[in-house]
Amino acid sequence: MTKFPSHHEIAIASIHVFTDDGRLDLAELERLLALALRDGSVDEDEKRVLGNILGRAERDGVDPEVQARIDQVRLQHGLSA
Repeated sequence: MTKFPSHHEIAIASIHVFTDDGRLDLAELERLLALALRDGSVDEDEKRVLGNILGRAERDGVDPEVQARIDQVRLQHGLSA
């Protein structure tokens, strides 16, 4: 089985988020973040992909607790808004 780079895995995993109910929930956010943090850090490709996913989620609307976690993730890992 071919192993995809982690940022590809994150992008693929996000498909479920947007095809399920179209909104990012806290558990989904934590799963995506866990994929990025498997090796202990978030590299530039992972930051780019996560930033895109979070931006789309925010445009589509998220619950306040999800927004608070997104804000925390952006600050902690240097993701652009």
